[in-house]
Amino acid sequence: MDGVRVRYGQTLAVRDVTLSVAPSEILALLGPSGCGKTTLLRTIAGFIRAEAGRVLVDGAGIDHLPPGKRGVGIVFQSYALFPHMTAAQNVAYGLEARGRPKAEIIRRVEAALAAVRMDAFGARRPGALSGGQQQRIALARALAIEPSILLLDEPFAALDRSLRLDLQLEIKRIQRRFGVTCVLVTHDQDEAMSMADRMAVMRGGEVEQVGPPAEVYDSPATAFVAGFVGTTNRLHGRVEAREGAAYRVRLDVGATVTAESPRGFAAGDRVLLCARPEQLALRPAEDADPAAWPARLRLSMPLGPALIHDVEAGTAELKLHQSRHGPPPPPGPVRVALLPGARPSLFPASLSPEGDSA
Repeated sequence: MDGVRVRYGQTLAVRDVTLSVAPSEILALLGPSGCGKTTLLRTIAGFIRAEAGRVLVDGAGIDHLPPGKRGVGIVFQSYALFPHMTAAQNVAYGLEARGRPKAEIIRRVEAALAAVRMDAFGARRPGALSGGQQQRIALARALAIEPSILLLDEPFAALDRSLRLDLQLEIKRIQRRFGVTCVLVTHDQDEAMSMADRMAVMRGGEVEQVGPPAEVYDSPATAFVAGFVGTTNRLHGRVEAREGAAYRVRLDVGATVTAESPRGFAAGDRVLLCARPEQLALRPAEDADPAAWPARLRLSMPLGPALIHDVEAGTAELKLHQSRHGPPPPPGPVRVALLPGARPSLFPASLSPEGDSA
């Protein structure tokens, strides 16, 4: 995708996006509703014509080609199966439209159904299949044409949690087996982080950050990415001094902490420190460490092997995440501190977590 721009009337839905996807890679387009991720996917598929920019596959432009000629398979959130056809007929549809010989169609349909473990259900119509089974048939239909690119448009949104995980594993297994290049659109950060080799976080038609999921989570490029990917605690403060690659920051909540940042700050600059729940720890209320700040534990909620603490520190509401050992602590006064080795992110305080001027 080279400088792709898409407009709906006066609304610019995709703003000059440039992205590359490597062979056999899964790239996740992640972002809130209306950020342009589905528009970008449909532009790749050929359902939407870009106002500017190009879509290239193996270095060759495909913008002039209709959807059926692009070598692209797509799986929709709504499955989009023909209700009057059997599962096998649905899978065969794309091959028949391309004029493939009957023997080849039979072979490919059987192989595609077997790949998604639905070979015993080929004679059933969609109405006799569960939601997860219909999604498998939609995937088999996309794979049957042997696409060079597989596009997944929120394919798990309509499924329950356990079935969603099963199908995520299924699709990743199939993708690895066939080596197909894949672009996944989702608003679910867990889905993107578990399935993708790289993720592109979008906002307002633009890409804010691209990278491996762990890199995006650990080193967010913007305050928006820090707030959208995972959970983050936001604490305002002022830079006191630079100490090598790090800055000494006096937080408004009453503690002095040290945080690294590739950005350049001067003494006196207002900053926003973003810390993940697992980067913070509770301390006793009488702890005198200057790097800890006073707070009040409102409640603790067990979540499997972990405890989630809901903490209030001045006007800041914090979430802390720690392993569960014994009963949760009682509500009341506490202190909070960064764990040793924690690497919170530091941003200019002129930007809110959503990235707009505050």
